[in-house]
Amino acid sequence: MTVQLPFEQTHPLKVAPLLRQLQRDGVIHRIRTAVGHEAWLVTGYEQVRALLADDRLGRSHPDPDNAARTGESALFGGPLGNYDSEAADSARMRTLLQPHFSPKRMRAFRSRVEELTTRLLDDLAEHGSPADLHQALALPLPILVICELLGVPYADREQFRAWTEAAGDVRDRARSESGLGELFGYGQQLVARKRKEPGDDFISRMCASGEVSDDEVAMMSMFMLFAGHETTVVAIGMGALCLLTNPGQQQTLADDPSLVTSAVEEMLRTQGTGGGGIPRYARTDLQIGDVTVRAGELVLLDSGAANHDAAVFSEPDRFDVTRHAVPHLTFGHGGHYCIGAPLARMELQAVFSQLLACFPQMRLAVPVEELRVRADVLTGGLVALPVEW
Repeated sequence: MTVQLPFEQTHPLKVAPLLRQLQRDGVIHRIRTAVGHEAWLVTGYEQVRALLADDRLGRSHPDPDNAARTGESALFGGPLGNYDSEAADSARMRTLLQPHFSPKRMRAFRSRVEELTTRLLDDLAEHGSPADLHQALALPLPILVICELLGVPYADREQFRAWTEAAGDVRDRARSESGLGELFGYGQQLVARKRKEPGDDFISRMCASGEVSDDEVAMMSMFMLFAGHETTVVAIGMGALCLLTNPGQQQTLADDPSLVTSAVEEMLRTQGTGGGGIPRYARTDLQIGDVTVRAGELVLLDSGAANHDAAVFSEPDRFDVTRHAVPHLTFGHGGHYCIGAPLARMELQAVFSQLLACFPQMRLAVPVEELRVRADVLTGGLVALPVEW
């Protein structure tokens, strides 16, 4: 019998039992997506890593209306891009975006990220115990950071947050399309405003470059608004949960703050345990393990499963802030490696270098079994993270 996504999880940080069973059975598996379409799920580290950089797979499809889908999200539920020009379009987009996430620019921005983190932690201390760490820190910090980077008014956060959540809806196609349309319209308004009143931000610089149309600037900036805060919100919440459910590791990091870099990488490795993965479409017939994948078929590259591959990571389910292992695949690999990875790492390092220093006695305020993970939106993540100290 073909298994169907999503897999049931018994714990937000533990690999879904059915996914673990599939991993034991092999590296590639025939499954059905959440909307009932057939796909291949790849769970082995070496295979996922190689396929992430394999140009025989892509995000586009020659017949997008009839392609298998992962869900109803208009943003990521099905094929993206032009089948004939995908590689060239992707290369052009990365060339345009890369300078804005250069090491030099990110280093210059680090002190501001740390300052924003400090401000939020000061507010949390003033609020007092207990509190919801999701609402107090994990949610507002990435929004503050991406707003400053792009030149988006923070005052608009409730509105664009509602649109990004709608766009990422994996169950309601109409709501997702509406949210995406609203978000793009908002981006067009921002671009028009920056044309008249430019600032020191991404949208203003892209407008001044003369290399892209206003609609392209709006599209890129709104995609970055979505990707630049939604995923980091999840990463901060799940990273905090890793520490709070592993008090020994929490103490190790508190005793040696220099471990923050390896701790953040371990937090990123341990996330994504429910099954699914990065969607790709085969552009030609290809062999994966002992399976022949046909052109046009949907292939899900499960980086979360790959990051828990026991053949690569010793005791993969153990959270260890001192782990120096093979690089995880949370940000992808190869030509599609996440451009925003340095920014996400910077935010996570700022959070976890300050959080334990400010709140050394922080602990979960409810049993971990009571925490809920969102299944209705693309990025998932915790609904709330109640803490006390």
